[in-house]
Parts: sequence; structure tokens; C-alpha cells
Amino acid sequence: MRTRLLPLLIVLLAGVLLALGFPLAGITAGVEQQRVVVDRIDDAARFASLAQYVTARPGAGKTPDEDERQTTLSAELKRYHELYGIRAGVFFRDGTPMAAAPADWRVPEKGEGARAFSEALAGRRSHDPHQIWPWDDDGRIPVASPVVRDGDVVAVVVTDSPTGRMRSRTLHGWLLIGAGECAAMLVAVGAAFRLTGWVLRPVRVLDAASHDIATGRMKSRVAAASGPPELRRLARSFNEMADNVEEVLEQQRAFVADASHQLRNPLSALLLRIELLALELPDGNEEIASVRTEGKRLARVLDDLLGLALAEHAAADLQLTDIAALAAERVGSWRPLAEEEGVLLSYEGQRAVTGWADPVALSSALDALVDNALKFTPAGERVTVGVAPDGERVRITVCDHGPGLTEDELARIGDRFWRSGRHQNVSGSGLGLSITRALLAGGGATLSFAPHRPHGLRVTVEVPRHAP
Repeated sequence: MRTRLLPLLIVLLAGVLLALGFPLAGITAGVEQQRVVVDRIDDAARFASLAQYVTARPGAGKTPDEDERQTTLSAELKRYHELYGIRAGVFFRDGTPMAAAPADWRVPEKGEGARAFSEALAGRRSHDPHQIWPWDDDGRIPVASPVVRDGDVVAVVVTDSPTGRMRSRTLHGWLLIGAGECAAMLVAVGAAFRLTGWVLRPVRVLDAASHDIATGRMKSRVAAASGPPELRRLARSFNEMADNVEEVLEQQRAFVADASHQLRNPLSALLLRIELLALELPDGNEEIASVRTEGKRLARVLDDLLGLALAEHAAADLQLTDIAALAAERVGSWRPLAEEEGVLLSYEGQRAVTGWADPVALSSALDALVDNALKFTPAGERVTVGVAPDGERVRITVCDHGPGLTEDELARIGDRFWRSGRHQNVSGSGLGLSITRALLAGGGATLSFAPHRPHGLRVTVEVPRHAP
């Protein structure tokens, strides 16, 4: 869920930051240019005040005062150009220069400079030039201001500024904005991680507790102390549900155990009366033999029910166990019975593989699996038990060469009291594999079934290699 939620939050945050960053970058560029334009307007106004009293054109007869003012204006323009690299000039209405720096610079015939000159002739300060961006290497800023004498525009001051420094300052400002955006993005991503962790932590805990309960660890609960209020309420409701489920299961186990235990005594008394009744009947009576068989089968079912209730109720005593040694030892214990039935029972696998399991429960489960395999394997065939590591698990396999099961039967194997219609003549109550599954589930082990080629059944037990 985090992998789906985080990209959504990050994309939204990035969109917000970009939506704020682009206008801010545009404003930064506009402020830098406006600062340059205002400075040029001030400079043009100063030059206009100097040119206001220059009345004679260059080359015409001038008084000493006019000549001095002309010289002063030219010197100021030249010094201004040398200091700042800005072309500046004062031009009469017909474009003739009153003074200019550099000396050969003239009014532009087209473009922004020509437009600014025309506006100044009309008595207006020129409009702001178009925006110059950092990538406009040849961009320049022309500014024009009218020179007014007795209410008439007699000349125009024109400045044409390079934009290298302005573009550098704009780019520097953009870099600062970009750094701020990156820092804000990192903070936002960190906050998104914390937010998703805070929201999803109760969900993960709830998922883990649900998995524990699903695998038989009924004591698992959720600490409803963190996360949003809705998830805390959900955690409390989950704990209440788990308490009710555990109570119902405990009642069910207690009922099964009590019922099987209480029925054992009347059944024993009934079997004893059947034996006494058999003494008064002729030998070989088929009815009494059938009653004996059903009575013994019922006693076996009650014993298995009691064993199932105890297996589901008992807590696993997990230990670091040599699974290979335990499996080889159980094979050795069952080999005499296998030899009596003409079945070759062997252990195939590594000699030392450790895992975490309850040795008593795992031994009982292996006994049930080997016993089940020997029941359905005909004489002359073989049953093999193997142990091998498989990543984080230890895999134990019990393979027989019996008739096997169909796909439908594989889906039902392990259900309580279920037996294949083809195996009704084999003794059993249909609870052996259910007891085995309950014994294994308490220690975190799993039980699965699959066909064994060319014929037979392969039962796989997987035990964790590390402490749960």
C-alpha cells in the first residue's frame, strides 16, 4: 500500500511546488529587469536635464556657455559608457545626434529602440521592453526619455543596456529558488514517509496479527495506541473479535475433549457387555463380530478426537532442532514395521539441517505421515523420507508409491473425517492428517500435498529455519 500511496503524494507535492516555483521564477526575472529599467530611467532623466539647455546643433555657431554644456554632456555620456558599457545618446527629433557614446552610435531604425524613440518624441516615457530571460544572449534593454524645453520635446535621450549581469542575477535567483524547491521537496518526501508510516503502521500490525491468528497463534493482538482514530477503533474492534473467536474455539475444544472423554467410559462399558454377550452366542457369529468392529472403530474415533483437541490446545515448545537427525530417527523406528509389510522405507537427504520446531510435535506429525504412507503403499514398493534446506525454510518430504489421489481428492485431503471412497477398507478415522496439521501449525510449519510421479502421494512439511 505504501508503494501506491507514496508516489501519489510525491506527485501531488511536486505539482504544488512546480505551480509555485514557475510563477516565482517569472516574478524574479521581472523584478530584476524592472530594477534595471528604473535605473536607466533615472540615468536618462539626468542626461535629459543636462541636454535641456543645449540648443545648437553640432557644427553650428555656439556661445561659450552652449559649447561648455555640449562638452559636459558628451563627457558624461562617454564616461557613462566606459564605466557601465551602456550605449547612450541624446538625439534631436530628426535623429541627429546631440551627443552619443560611442560616437558612431545612432538611433535604431527598428525594434524596441525605434519604438522607444517614437514614444519619447510623443512626450511619453517609453514602455517597458519585453522580458529578457537568462537564455536570451543577445537581449538588450532600450530606454528613452524626452528632453522638454518650454513644453516641447526638442530631443530624446536613448540608452541601450546589455543584459549579461541582469541575466546572471536572474539565473542566480532561479538557482536559489530551485535549491529551495529541492529542499522543500525533500522535506515533503520525508513528511510523506512519516505520514504514510503513521497511517499504515496500524495496518501492518493488523495484517501481522491477522496472519498470526490465521496460522493458529490465537494470542496475537493489536496495540491500539498509534495511527489515525479510525484505525485505532478498528484495532480495538479486531481485538474484541479475536477475543470472541478465541473464546468460541476454546469452548469448542473443551467440548470435543470433554465429549470424547465422557463417552469413553460408557463405550468401554458397552464393549465389555458385548464381549460378555458374545460368550453366550455361538462362535463365529457374524453380527457380534461386526458390532465388535464398529465399537473398536468408535473407540478409535474418540481417541483421535481427544488427540485433535489436545493438539489444537497445546502450545508449541519451539527449539532449534536438527530436523534431518529427527527424520532419520523416525525412519529407523518405522523400518521394522515396513519390512513386515514388504515395503522399503528409506531416508534420503542431508545429514544435518537445523530448523525451529517443537521436537515432540514434529515427531508425532512424521509418525502420522509415515504410518499413512505405509498403509497405502503395496508390498514391493518403497516410501522415502527426505530433508533439504529451501531458503528460509526446511523442507521435509514423505513420498510413497501407492495409488495416489485425484485432483478433487487432493483438494479435500486433511479435512476432518474425510476419507477417499477408494480407501474405505483401510483402517482409520479420517482425523490423522487433521491432527498432524494442528501439531505443525502450532510451531509455524505448513503441510501440503501433491501427486508423486509416476504414481503415489508426496507430502511436504516446511519448517522455519529461523526463530519466529
